[in-house]
Amino acid sequence: MAHPTQLGFQDAASPVMEELLHFHDHALMIVFLISTLVLYIIIAMVSTKLTNKYILDSQEIEIVWTVLPAVILVLIALPSLRILYLMDEINDPHLTIKAMGHQWYWSYEYTDYEDLGFDSYMIPTQDLTPGQFRLLETDHRMVVPMESPIRVLVSAEDVLHSWAVPSLGVKMDAVPGRLNQTAFIASRPGVFYGQCSEICGANHSFMPIVVEAVPLEHFESWSSLMLEDASLES
Repeated sequence: MAHPTQLGFQDAASPVMEELLHFHDHALMIVFLISTLVLYIIIAMVSTKLTNKYILDSQEIEIVWTVLPAVILVLIALPSLRILYLMDEINDPHLTIKAMGHQWYWSYEYTDYEDLGFDSYMIPTQDLTPGQFRLLETDHRMVVPMESPIRVLVSAEDVLHSWAVPSLGVKMDAVPGRLNQTAFIASRPGVFYGQCSEICGANHSFMPIVVEAVPLEHFESWSSLMLEDASLES
């Protein structure tokens, strides 16, 4: 999760997020080189006598400043397109979860199970226990098995929302009447925090997302307990 004075991204917890971090470093290096070149040209123009001020044109220079930007754009576009296709690819998910946005909470439905679903509300500050994070903890976490492809179907009940978990590299708009989908693979166990990323009203800041990735056997135990509780309540 994020921490004070942090300048970079959160630690990657999925293959897609690792790819995004590499692409960010790749693009940032290109921006750094361009900025250095522009700064050098500015300093050179200010500090030197304009010895070439009578040159009206230069075919070589025009070729360079036409071809070089095109090459740079290709160097940025190719890895970007690769990641876009990687993020859009959903093959044989082991688990499908439907996330529904409401004002101002999330509800989750595990569609592979007959009766496994719950609402997830933020825990008020006065009810937090030591070690829990303010404005980030929920009364029910979305529990998933690690190292398994997870598909998330995202929609909304009322207004626009957005289901986003930065560490997993996922962000999908929740649109009323429309079913969007995204996918991720949690590469390590842990608890990953996110928030609604689309302004949705007065309590937009108070509908956090908590994804807990656990080993498969722990997930099976958790799902069995949830199903037992659901059967007792019914």
